[in-house]
Amino acid sequence: MTEKAPIAIAHDYLTQKGGAERVILALHRIWPDAPIYTTFYDPEGTFPEFKDATIITSPLSRVAALRKDPRRALPLLPFISSAVHVKADKAVVSTSGWAHGFRYDGPTLVYCHTPARWVYLLDDYLGEDGQKSFKGRVARALRPALKRWDAAAVKKRTKYVANSTVVKKRIEDVYGMTDVDLVFPPHSVSTEGPQDPIPGAEHIAEEGYLLSVARLMPYKHVDVAIQAAERAGQNLLVIGKGPEEARLRAIAGENVVFAQDLTDAQLRWAYAHAKALIAASHEDFGITPLEASAWGVPTVALKAGGYMDTIVEGVNGVFVDTPTEDAVARGMEWVLRRRWDRAAMQAQAARFSKNEFRQRVLALLEACANS
Repeated sequence: MTEKAPIAIAHDYLTQKGGAERVILALHRIWPDAPIYTTFYDPEGTFPEFKDATIITSPLSRVAALRKDPRRALPLLPFISSAVHVKADKAVVSTSGWAHGFRYDGPTLVYCHTPARWVYLLDDYLGEDGQKSFKGRVARALRPALKRWDAAAVKKRTKYVANSTVVKKRIEDVYGMTDVDLVFPPHSVSTEGPQDPIPGAEHIAEEGYLLSVARLMPYKHVDVAIQAAERAGQNLLVIGKGPEEARLRAIAGENVVFAQDLTDAQLRWAYAHAKALIAASHEDFGITPLEASAWGVPTVALKAGGYMDTIVEGVNGVFVDTPTEDAVARGMEWVLRRRWDRAAMQAQAARFSKNEFRQRVLALLEACANS
């Protein structure tokens, strides 16, 4: 029987390298001895730093197909999540839909990346091509039951915190809450340390390239970045993996290089050689512009969602109104013509520091435990 810990960390699933997983790394640095509870854990798919942590998973994490892609377990995830028992006096919960449904013994501070996309933003989650697919039909059929499960999970938690202004409003609207605090996640790709070239990308680094750092999901609009880069006559480095990979490779020209599962040293190299970051998706927070800003790299971003928190137009990026080839291509041309103030960009990135995140989370957890 697992001994109860003073504090635990919980997360939906640790199977990829994304902004939410970097938040878990930040929490792990605050509490290195705290166990991390999750439904699935894929050591090869996520950040290697988690190998030093105590990871407690559901029994189904042993199933390789589900561990590699937890979305395949959608019909089972409510049951899997409800069965995860977090044995700790208190817990910090990172979630976009599942971990707030785990069983907890004490107060819970829920760091919400967004209310579940597959319930409240299903069309966005599936993308245009996925809405009529078998996966789309299954998701629509399950949505009423998932919504009931989600609503029941919310009622059991102590305190919700949003990672961006847009998510704060979404939580308030969806869950009817009025006391949601805002804590921005920290950016964590340091400009210090070694840089390792990305195999296959060395040739485009000589003349520079545009950069996309995103999961290859429909709503990320990486296809728009590919089309706009080709139209602008620019090289593009696409970093990420996901179900859209085969389709995106099929439409990409010789000017596009794909990469995934990078080390931090390789990611530093990617930012160091980039002309601009392309971020055409509607993000809940959007941490990549801050990573780019730390390197003095401006961003072309969709004027929506979390980018409204992290980008100051003319300081560290430019906005486009729609995620279309025309709009993004025009944004690319504008951003490449302008001279940018590297120090001003780095100052904007510094507002989202690890120390600020740490202090805010510690204070909110203490208030949670004393409520």
